[in-house]
Amino acid sequence: MKIVKNFLFNMTYQVFILLVPLVTTPYISRVLGSEGVGINAYTNSIIQYFILFGSIGISTYGNRQIAYCRDDKRELSKTFWEISILRFVTIFIAYVAFLIYLNMTTQYYSYFVAQSYQIIAAAFDISWFFMGLENFKITVIRNFIVKIISLVCIFTMVKNANDIGIYILILSLSLLFGNLSLWGYLKKYVRKPNFKQISLLKHLKPSISLFIPQIAIQIYLVLNKTMLGNISGVQSAGYFEYSDRIVKIVLAIVTSIGTVMLPRMASIFANKDYKKLNEYMYTSGSFINFISIPLSFGLAAIAPKFAVWFMGKDFAITGHLMMIESIVIFLIGWGVMIGNQYLIPTNQIRKYTYAVSASAIVNLILNVPLIYTMGVTGATIATVASEITSTGLQLYFIRRQINIIRLFNGFWKYLLAGLVMFLVVSVLNSKLNMTFIILVMEALTGFLVYMVICWILKVPFMKVIVEFLKDNKHKF
Repeated sequence: MKIVKNFLFNMTYQVFILLVPLVTTPYISRVLGSEGVGINAYTNSIIQYFILFGSIGISTYGNRQIAYCRDDKRELSKTFWEISILRFVTIFIAYVAFLIYLNMTTQYYSYFVAQSYQIIAAAFDISWFFMGLENFKITVIRNFIVKIISLVCIFTMVKNANDIGIYILILSLSLLFGNLSLWGYLKKYVRKPNFKQISLLKHLKPSISLFIPQIAIQIYLVLNKTMLGNISGVQSAGYFEYSDRIVKIVLAIVTSIGTVMLPRMASIFANKDYKKLNEYMYTSGSFINFISIPLSFGLAAIAPKFAVWFMGKDFAITGHLMMIESIVIFLIGWGVMIGNQYLIPTNQIRKYTYAVSASAIVNLILNVPLIYTMGVTGATIATVASEITSTGLQLYFIRRQINIIRLFNGFWKYLLAGLVMFLVVSVLNSKLNMTFIILVMEALTGFLVYMVICWILKVPFMKVIVEFLKDNKHKF
């Protein structure tokens, strides 16, 4: 039951940190225009590199380490302060590097300064600590309050295309204040630091081992926007940003299970209960199939008219991009589950690194020719190809440890249900003019069609749902 609650909390957390930008999208896309949106996307993509190098894999590493020692308060406190101080040091170095970069650039100077508060915010991010404790409620409450405040600020302070700097500043400062607010909860969990016992270097090497795959992941998350901005212009970066953002909102529902299960699987692995470890994987695999397929097909079905209705005619191309990119909901769902739920908790970092590094290389190789020949569509295709590479390799690496056939038990049933749902929703979408009521109707229709077919075909995950509803206990 705790896993179900944590999944719901984390799903809310992941969706909500992206929800404010999505809620403001129709307003911002019209007020700032494609150029303003593109400037934000481009400058933010540069800032993310400094955050990445400053964080050096500490968030994922810290999550796992806290899960390992959460039953020993003395060790828990010591581990928290060691990892936190290490992060302060590395973020400080990253910010110095940013200042050097800032003195070497003249374009978008003020926007980079506004974005740079995100680097400072990264130093105070301790959400990894509460995730390691499997306490997701605190982060959800924190995000809700901070994001509501930022939402109000955006609608009251961003009025025209000249306010792009204010918009960036609001987003950056909300992240900083949100991260700072978590520190008030620490006294319940950790003791004051004993600096004589603090040892930072022992955490550096394992953090860097997780940093390498994060570099690769960041390459195909951010590089697309950077390259689009340089090759095809900031408007193309803006189109990709909004398409990718909407896909990631939907994806958050799927990937939440991997984040929730990482500390649980790490704890189980530490106790050497390998049978339970595998059983969790099979149930999670069934969940990923059950939820990611309809979300992928559903988004693709509504994308053409949704993009124009939601963002305006200037962003019509994003509907085409979302149709292409929607498949990554399924691909990343599986990749995150295998990586976060199995490879990282079981300390198979090298295999995880190989998979995401290969996908980054594929993305880099394909990006240049595809962006030059197809523009933003090419960048989207390169993203899909990179995700196929990452997930495919991770499945290959665990083939002798996990029964792959059992992982995909009943896959054809989910796929058939998803295809029928796609056809039904696509017909509705093509014949009806998009409004909020129509959007809700199409979503509900797709959901009902999918669930009915899943029930008829008796897909494996339906048994989990029935058992949960019957006795309020989840199969997990």
